[in-house]
Amino acid sequence: MAITKQYLKSKPVCKVTFTVPAEEASKVYVVGDFNNWNPKKGTLRKLKNGTFKGTMDLPKEASYEFRYLIDDTYVNEAEADRYQWNEFAGAENAVLEL
Repeated sequence: MAITKQYLKSKPVCKVTFTVPAEEASKVYVVGDFNNWNPKKGTLRKLKNGTFKGTMDLPKEASYEFRYLIDDTYVNEAEADRYQWNEFAGAENAVLEL
């Protein structure tokens, strides 16, 4: 798994690319504060090599809790900026710092 951040000089946003190697998966989503935890707003596209990938423009100077939803199983990003306990989920969420 990987996260790539590209800060734009012309806008107060950061292009964040989420990459998830999941060859056996049929669907992968990124869900978090930035899309109200709605999988339909965070669909990642499957590439020929079996990796799922997607890019989102997110407002910078903020932090966001998120997780991947891989075939109905929540998974944290190994390269997250940090982790934060979430009482509602009863688990740690990955955190993205922009």
